[in-house]
Amino acid sequence: MAHVALPAWVMLAYLISGVCFILALRGLSSPATARKGNRFGILGMGIAVATTLLIEAPVPPGGFLPQPTIDDLQTLAQILIAIALGGAVGLITARRIQMTDMPQLVAAFHSLVGLAAVLVGWAAYLNPAAFGILGLDGAIEPQSRVEMGLGIAIGAITFSGSVIAFLKLAGKMSGAPILLPKRHFINLLLLLAIAFFLYGFFDSQSPIDISLITALSFAIGFLLIIPIGGADMPVVVSMLNSYSGWAAAAMGFTLHNTAMIITGALVGSSGAILSYIMCKAMNRSFISVIAGGFGAEAAVSGEAREQRPWKRGSAEDAAFILEQSENVIIIPGYGMAVAQAQHVLREMGDLLKKAGVNVKYAIHPVAGRMPGHMNVLLAEANVPYDEVFELEDINGEFAQADVAFIIGANDVVNPAAKTDKTSPIYGMPVFDVEKAKTVMFIKRSMAGVGYAGVDNDVFYMDQTMMLLADAKKMVEDIVKALQR
Repeated sequence: MAHVALPAWVMLAYLISGVCFILALRGLSSPATARKGNRFGILGMGIAVATTLLIEAPVPPGGFLPQPTIDDLQTLAQILIAIALGGAVGLITARRIQMTDMPQLVAAFHSLVGLAAVLVGWAAYLNPAAFGILGLDGAIEPQSRVEMGLGIAIGAITFSGSVIAFLKLAGKMSGAPILLPKRHFINLLLLLAIAFFLYGFFDSQSPIDISLITALSFAIGFLLIIPIGGADMPVVVSMLNSYSGWAAAAMGFTLHNTAMIITGALVGSSGAILSYIMCKAMNRSFISVIAGGFGAEAAVSGEAREQRPWKRGSAEDAAFILEQSENVIIIPGYGMAVAQAQHVLREMGDLLKKAGVNVKYAIHPVAGRMPGHMNVLLAEANVPYDEVFELEDINGEFAQADVAFIIGANDVVNPAAKTDKTSPIYGMPVFDVEKAKTVMFIKRSMAGVGYAGVDNDVFYMDQTMMLLADAKKMVEDIVKALQR
């Protein structure tokens, strides 16, 4: 079946949609322009969806806009109902979700993209005539078989991998690496098997081949993510984001939808670039991320911890030292997000600035459970963007800092990453907080050792004051002491 050339207005609309998506990505590169980027993304998607709905309606001779038939209107009504239901679920979820749950929400959304790619691929396989991919010989066109098989494979990997990531991030599954014996060998065999059946499907479009592609891809998505520890989850989230984009792009080829191809390619490439940046920030190999199980060789969460002396401080002690300081660097982590302490933290920073203290915020690329998690939280609390610095821009300033104020972070300030080759976080760039004159470390109790399960020598340093309490409650008490 020959494909009908799209009208010029459709191509123009898809081009405008693609430009909006590019502007959205550009806007999302900074918290200061993120809202504008979101608006561009919404506009681009609105144009793409509206254009796609109008494509199939017939255009009268000499006409410009399509004239839908009764059947078209009935189909459109069904589609609009589905959009309304999906939009309602999305709106309610977005309004109710807490920022602490955003990483698992992103993982859940990635799983839906992957599952959608699998379902679209199977629908195209079961009814190729409706998708316009039948050749003159009555078989599915060869290039469509390739696109369909790859889309189903990538989508299935994305779905099962995202489900495991969601369970780990939501605490419904252990965040520790689950290491299977010979896992890399098993993964390699599965990949070779998927490639073999992809060739078989291309050659014969057999239902056995496409079924095995789907099943094996679901399996390898599961096996790729379970060996990855909690400390590396930000890289996993960005990697799955990339996979979901490539799955959408592959399905765009199957559907002959230019907007889907553009959108999928943008998401896939930007996710891959972000994964590379995250890997570089954690001193991980990009190839090892794709292979799965990186940084998981030496999980130590179950080891007995040595009892060592440490010093406990109070909110009044902390307030006095902070007020007498010249330079304070605040390092937020996931514990701040859990306690929802970003607003009172900004209030504390404002009080210190009024007292003449130079306050800066240090953000690690993998702080939290997803890329940019801490940036979003600080932006939500209206922390000025010019006070927020990335690791490479501020790490050299800790030697001149009077106070390194750590709130809910752990692995990103752990010197074991620099000294202990047996540590699962070894090689990850971390903040040099041990160089500060005083370190204030807010955490709930001494029992916790961070998401990677690694004890932290900073707890026991002479200049460290442990502030054991809920992060929000402790900062509130410090604010009260500063106001006296």
